[in-house]
Amino acid sequence: MLKGQNGVTLVALVVTIIVLIILAGVSIAMVVGDNGIIPNAQKAATDTKTQSETENKEMKNLIYYVEDSVNEVAD
Repeated sequence: MLKGQNGVTLVALVVTIIVLIILAGVSIAMVVGDNGIIPNAQKAATDTKTQSETENKEMKNLIYYVEDSVNEVAD
C-alpha cells in the first residue's frame, strides 16, 4: 500500500451506498404508501370537493328560506 495517499475506502463507499438505499426506501414509502403524502392529498381533494358541494346545497336552501320569509312578510 502506498503511504501518504488519502482516499475513500471500499468499506466507507459500501456503507454510504447502503445508507442512501435505506433513506430512498423510507422516502418512497412515505410518499407512495397507504398513509403517504400522495394518498392523503387525494383524499383531501375528494373531501374538499364533497364538503364544497354540501355547503353549496345548504347555502341554496338558506337563500330559498330567506326569500320565502321575506315574501311572507311583504305579503
